[in-house]
Amino acid sequence: MTMQEIQLPPSWDGSVVLDIGGDVGALMLRTPPALNGHEIDLTPDDPSRPHTHSAVRERQLTNAVSYAAVYPNLKAGRYTVEGSGQRIVIVGGRVTHVDYDVTLAPTPVTGIHGEHSHTHI
Repeated sequence: MTMQEIQLPPSWDGSVVLDIGGDVGALMLRTPPALNGHEIDLTPDDPSRPHTHSAVRERQLTNAVSYAAVYPNLKAGRYTVEGSGQRIVIVGGRVTHVDYDVTLAPTPVTGIHGEHSHTHI
């Protein structure tokens, strides 16, 4: 049985709540509009931790629109962003803000992923 995922509508300013602290942080990965709806994997350096991914969504702000994937619950440590190969560090108790670097991406993000944790917020 194939389960089809539903693409969520745009989120609004203040609609994403993060529960971070201790050794848990979060990532806000800002992207170009062309990646809206794509899922971007995040691979931890620690092989005992699962891969995770999040869908890029339109984010409605007070006076602007942006596009981002939000990873709300990441253990502190080093990660690699799929597609761009960017290396990032997550610090517990903080939100890390990163711009997806399309100049580093050899191929577009496909949205296809394997067995790992799943986030659409």
